[in-house]
Amino acid sequence: MAAKNSSVTEFILEGLTDQPGLWIPLFFLFLGFYMVTVVGNLGLITLFGLNSHLHTPMYFFLFNLSLIDFCFSTTITPKMLINFVSRKNIISFTGCMTQLFFFCFFVVSESFILSAMAYDRYVAICNPLLYTVTMSPQVCLLLLLGAYGMGFAGAMAHTGSIMNLSFCAGNLVNHFMCDILPLLQLSCNSSYMNELVLFILVAVDIGLPIVSVFISYALILSSIHHISSTEGRSKAFSTCSSHIIVVLLFFGSGAFMYLKPPSFLPLEEGKVSSLFYTIIVPMLNPLIYSLRNKDVKVALRRTLGRKIFS
Repeated sequence: MAAKNSSVTEFILEGLTDQPGLWIPLFFLFLGFYMVTVVGNLGLITLFGLNSHLHTPMYFFLFNLSLIDFCFSTTITPKMLINFVSRKNIISFTGCMTQLFFFCFFVVSESFILSAMAYDRYVAICNPLLYTVTMSPQVCLLLLLGAYGMGFAGAMAHTGSIMNLSFCAGNLVNHFMCDILPLLQLSCNSSYMNELVLFILVAVDIGLPIVSVFISYALILSSIHHISSTEGRSKAFSTCSSHIIVVLLFFGSGAFMYLKPPSFLPLEEGKVSSLFYTIIVPMLNPLIYSLRNKDVKVALRRTLGRKIFS
């Protein structure tokens, strides 16, 4: 596989920093982050599978969020760790497009999963008597398939547009992974049109979930406002707090990176933003949901208790 109208068969990833003295410390730092991500997300996946009382719509979506975060981090972090200890950070054109495809797939899928989770919280708080009917297994499955379907469509659109570019500005990618904006910098094609297409696609892939999350929480806040008891309000807020934190971390860093013209965001700052939502957020998500969720903490104690007892 090679780029259209181009002789480029491989790219060189510039990496996170060009200071050799930082490579080994950064290697161990991000290795630690990756280990926490793997243990945390696989631990939550196992916990949801072993505890039947967590087989509810909320934890069904959280199960898939953990699966996406694990796969998302695995798409990016191992290659970055290799680049810290290798002399020349080469990735083939095929490998670059593969990484870009799965990167886009997991980002868009996670966006719509978070949107589905916001809708689940809206139904649970605003229509609790109809929750079981509204969030039936069939509805949950359709929402999940919709999230993965949008992820696949978004990944195909982004990867296809990049593969149709001609690369004439060298093959040095100013990033630690194959991301869209650094690859556009190497293109001979019209920068304006490519950036416009990117902005439109991102507005759909990220903008729609942000709008749906905003609407869901606007309705939730309106419903909470009509709850008379302080205890009821506190309980309603507590069921949403973990999800709100995750949404702010994920969409905040993603919007900072993509929902503005690239000329306003130097790629060095873009690297930091990308680092946040590709490595930091997948690591924090299981910690947020395990430390701030009573059901998860109870399930963890029961599971550990059974293991110790056996």
